[in-house]
Amino acid sequence: MRLTIIGCSGSFAGPDSPASSYLVQSEHEGRTWNLVLDMGPGSLGALQRHIELDAIDAIVISHLHPDHCLDLTGLFVVTKYHPTRGPLPRVPVYGPQDTAARMSRANGVTLCEAADPHGMDSEFDFRTLVSLDAFQVGPFTITPHRVNHPVEAFGFRVEADGKVLAYTGDTDSTPDLLPLLRDADLVLADSAFCEERDEVRDIHLTGRRAAEAAVAATGVQRLMLTHIPAWNDPEVCRAEAAQVWLSKVELAVSDEVHDI
Repeated sequence: MRLTIIGCSGSFAGPDSPASSYLVQSEHEGRTWNLVLDMGPGSLGALQRHIELDAIDAIVISHLHPDHCLDLTGLFVVTKYHPTRGPLPRVPVYGPQDTAARMSRANGVTLCEAADPHGMDSEFDFRTLVSLDAFQVGPFTITPHRVNHPVEAFGFRVEADGKVLAYTGDTDSTPDLLPLLRDADLVLADSAFCEERDEVRDIHLTGRRAAEAAVAATGVQRLMLTHIPAWNDPEVCRAEAAQVWLSKVELAVSDEVHDI
């Protein structure tokens, strides 16, 4: 299994990275399967440096805040209107309740289109996530885990090739992180907040709280911090995590590729 960081900037696209998006790949049945986790602003352009857009096998959206899903509207344009490839096959999109309606409203160019909750159904095959209800995409087994965020939000446990990638999405501390992260080969963890500065709870992890969750889960091999806003110093986030995580604390960097 291979992970490519498409975008890792928290809350908005930064100068060096799009907002949240990750490409997970595995070889299966004689070809490469491409799973996209989240499509935040700027990710559609960056994704094209790594794969053709018609090669996407499925998209999984952790929650409906714009920094995790808004570039689905651009993919809709490519899927529907590409002048030489013609209409592309419907792309499966797994997301929280109301994903289809939210994306249709975001994409609407007239009041009529904006009011149509099924305005993108001819291009995307929307499917609703249910916590702990695993599903299969080619070689990938994906298990959503409800996490701790102000809206319905999920982390994902992605398994293929005997390996486990655990992606927290946006979350603060919660016991529900333990089964999500347990024995993961790589944990990709929200680290948008900083200790002492960000006192509000139940929105994001800090580097320290991400590390505490990984340690408490047990069996985690690698910890990588992501969703760090451009106004944060990533080294501060790393240092906070290193107080708890005694192995190397990794930082997600756009366009980097990691074998899992």
